[in-house]
Amino acid sequence: MILCITEKPSVGKDIAAILGATRRCDGYYEGGGYCVTWTFGHLCTLKEPDDYRPEWKRWALGSLPMIPDRFGIKLIEDSGIKRQFGVIKSLIEQADEVINCGDAGQEGELIQRWVMQKAECRKPVKRLWISSLTDDAIKDGFSHLREHKDLEPLYTAGLCRAIGDWILGLNATRLYTIKYGLRGTVLSIGRVQTPTLALVVKRQHEIDNFVPENYWELKTLYRDTLFSATGKSFKTEEEGKKLLEEVKADLLEITDVSKKKGREAPPRLFDLTSLQVECNRKLGLSADDTLRTIQSLYEKKVATYPRVDTTYLTDDIYPKCKDILNRLKGFHPLLGPIRGQKLRKSKKVFDNSKVTDHHAIIPTGVEPAGLTDRENAVFRIIAVRFIAVFFPDCEFEQTSVKAKVGKVPFKAGGRVIIDPGWKQLYSKEDVAGDSKKDDESAESVLPVFSVGEKGPHKPRLAKKTTQPPKYYTEGTLLKAMETAGSDVDDEELRESLKANGIGRPSTRAAIIEILYKRGYIRRERKSLRATEAGIELINLIDEELLKSAKLTGMWERRLREIERSNYSAGEFISQLKRMISEITINVLKDNSNRKIGKPEEPSPKKKKKQ
Repeated sequence: MILCITEKPSVGKDIAAILGATRRCDGYYEGGGYCVTWTFGHLCTLKEPDDYRPEWKRWALGSLPMIPDRFGIKLIEDSGIKRQFGVIKSLIEQADEVINCGDAGQEGELIQRWVMQKAECRKPVKRLWISSLTDDAIKDGFSHLREHKDLEPLYTAGLCRAIGDWILGLNATRLYTIKYGLRGTVLSIGRVQTPTLALVVKRQHEIDNFVPENYWELKTLYRDTLFSATGKSFKTEEEGKKLLEEVKADLLEITDVSKKKGREAPPRLFDLTSLQVECNRKLGLSADDTLRTIQSLYEKKVATYPRVDTTYLTDDIYPKCKDILNRLKGFHPLLGPIRGQKLRKSKKVFDNSKVTDHHAIIPTGVEPAGLTDRENAVFRIIAVRFIAVFFPDCEFEQTSVKAKVGKVPFKAGGRVIIDPGWKQLYSKEDVAGDSKKDDESAESVLPVFSVGEKGPHKPRLAKKTTQPPKYYTEGTLLKAMETAGSDVDDEELRESLKANGIGRPSTRAAIIEILYKRGYIRRERKSLRATEAGIELINLIDEELLKSAKLTGMWERRLREIERSNYSAGEFISQLKRMISEITINVLKDNSNRKIGKPEEPSPKKKKKQ
């Protein structure tokens, strides 16, 4: 008998149907030489401190840092979990071979291997590795099962992540709570959550301490076109008025007219983070809402595996794309401009070297049915982005006009869309969020100007005020986590910084939710604000290793290197052990007697209509 272990009962049911295991039993299906059973996500977890040493149950500075000689796992205390584990263990004992059918990612690998380890599995193991749950994908996956040993580095990276979070999170939380927390106050510290909180607090400090300053710009209106003085801004109105008086008497003369054709490529396909950002911007969904929704779309077979950090597809997906597009029946009117043409194949979309385990999030071609309003809205965002990558570039003509009034140079700019290309799929409001325009008149259409022409103009001073940075939204915070705090809008640069991002795409939403639950951040409409407790906690922490997004990003890079067998797992854990030892010594030396009380109770999340 061949035993398949999936991560959820619903997935187990789908796989059992494909394999012919149609007889339902208690905790599994059987038939056709197969048994199909399942976990409920995590059945096992790393042991608690007192599982290693009884004296570690009590929170005491003298027991820190707690570093077990060898980490172990245990079943989660839950009667349902224990019962299902008993089913899995019994089936493993009867099986000739085991197929790991967990989610095809780092966390899925960890979940399944821990269960098999706890069940003392000694049977041969193969790995089902699929990017969607369609019948065809499942059948193809079973035709190309991977060797268990090939996924060992992925498991090792997941294990290092879990151990690293245990070492840092449990020790630092106890250390700061005992040292600085008022009675009954727990100060939660985490390898990813604390640097993320630090990003929010830092931004809030910048806003709170921002002092607005007025400045003036010289502008003039000529032939219904607004020209700006080149590089001229004034700290005082008097300075500006002086130059204003100088240019009033002279005519404006056009000195140069240049036209340059340009192209704007379609936006990239979605990875999980960029999808969460887009759904936050367009639909107001939290990162967690989006993750739950795309996970549901995956389980309903209409979208591919969601927990991905690449925006690329592999070359072997290209021949399937025409069929996927044709199956998007509700989107056929959008496909008119590319009907009958060979599908575009761009290196910004198809690149094997940019895909490791899974490709970007795209529709599977299965017709959506029975979706909620939210699922339909998220699916539409995914589908339209997928369609867009096969459309031509947007072509435009950029006009730059230079002029002078006396010796003062001015400039104006405008853009004319020659061929909208992919932009015809979106409204102006949709596209507005995808790019920034530095020139306020960049999208205006200019009249025809001739070099040497002159004429009267209407100069004026425009008063401006410097603006503080904006509060993070969940979308912009996700971007900041992805780029280790760097403020990046350029897609190419964003891709290159992903290796140093903090957290994984699949865990960032959970980290933000933890900060809400701990009372360290709160929502005000779409903005994220640090609470008093969150600000106090970050101000209290002197150790940059605990709150620096860039340093945490370096650890994330190490975990990725472990996943690719390019870095030693032992060295990673040793570094974390040394780090928590140094942090413990430094905190114990602090004689400031600072204390923090309980954070405010987080406001309950309003339930949104599904």
